[in-house]
Amino acid sequence: MTLRHQGGLSTQKMSFVTTNLGKFKEISAQMAGHGYVLEHIRTPYPEIQADSLEATIVPGLQWVLERYERPIMIDDSGLFIDGLRGFPGVYSSYVFKTIGCDGILNLMKGMTDRRARFECCIGFIAPGKDPFIAKGVAHGSISQEKAGTGGFGYDPIFVHEGYSKTYAQVDIAEKNSISHRGRALAKFIEELPKLLV
Repeated sequence: MTLRHQGGLSTQKMSFVTTNLGKFKEISAQMAGHGYVLEHIRTPYPEIQADSLEATIVPGLQWVLERYERPIMIDDSGLFIDGLRGFPGVYSSYVFKTIGCDGILNLMKGMTDRRARFECCIGFIAPGKDPFIAKGVAHGSISQEKAGTGGFGYDPIFVHEGYSKTYAQVDIAEKNSISHRGRALAKFIEELPKLLV
């Protein structure tokens, strides 16, 4: 699909690669607000396990670029819980599939330190160009129980700093304005015109 800006100037192709429909909806909604339309490619790609999200995202970008040979963006996010020494962190996707929100709440039974943060790295690469990574962080805490039906992943148990609701209890526009992914994407959108030159 062509990456189109409503101003009609940009015609370069770009695709967002993810098997997570929730991520695609959030990112495409925020991109649409700036006049961009994305293609969704539902291709799983290898995610190496490393100490940071930044270290895992570049090999994924390169793997996808070799197969599609077009401008590509991917997202790697993680939930880091202070009381669990940063767990699940870079293993967030696997842990969610394995034990989910209920498992995290069980691990935290009786804990008073419920501080946590979400991190997101938006990665971009185009043929012949170096990878670009935009990172966003959102601080908050883990709730005592699940709440809300919106969002995806750990959203029902994450309460953003200064809020009384979980991410799953706010609409997508509000979440995008405060979330780790929203912040990373805002940085990415700011750089995008230069990246597409």
